[in-house]
Amino acid sequence: MTWLAPIEESSWPTTPDAAMAIQDELRPKVEITGPAREFGTVAGIDCAYSETGAVAAAVVVLNAITLETVDSAVAHGTTEFPYFPGLLAFRELPTTMRVLAQLDAAPDLLVCDAQGLAHPRRFGFACHLGVLTGLPSIGVAKSVWGDYREPAPERGARTDITIDGEVVGAALRTSAGVKPVFVSIGHRIDLDTACAQVLALTPKYRLPETTRRADSLCRTALVG
Repeated sequence: MTWLAPIEESSWPTTPDAAMAIQDELRPKVEITGPAREFGTVAGIDCAYSETGAVAAAVVVLNAITLETVDSAVAHGTTEFPYFPGLLAFRELPTTMRVLAQLDAAPDLLVCDAQGLAHPRRFGFACHLGVLTGLPSIGVAKSVWGDYREPAPERGARTDITIDGEVVGAALRTSAGVKPVFVSIGHRIDLDTACAQVLALTPKYRLPETTRRADSLCRTALVG
């Protein structure tokens, strides 16, 4: 029996208004702190699309210390939900939940190539996935939603991301002199811990190893 129940797609919203109503309902469940703990395994999640609406979702699980890949899976699906800013989760979540359910065990931390609290309704993909799975989650995005000052050029420098004056994440320099990534809480973790985990996952490149490996796997699966 799987550790995670898939989404019943027959009950999935089909309009932006219905999707935003779900975000409003689930937002209060986001936890912006987490218990003091060591993360043994960290999972990266990403999706790729084709023009036909086909979706390939990939999860790659890494040992949090060595960054060796210890598990991976791919799931295929389709999406008919329209593209709408701030509602990415509703195109990707059903297939994402299905690929996570293929893992033998729940990872300790989910790292999403998406927004968390740094989102116009403070409930991005990383928040949504964290609430549905109950797992700690982080959003690590390549672009920003909100306002920020450029951090200092050295690795590890960070500045706040704000929306309407509220701190919702951090612009984090993962490689000296390279554009920062944009980190925000998804669920059951605090921002300092989230940034520390992202730095641990970026020993060589701008993007976390979780994102790099999941992106490669889902793109290969989509055309394979």
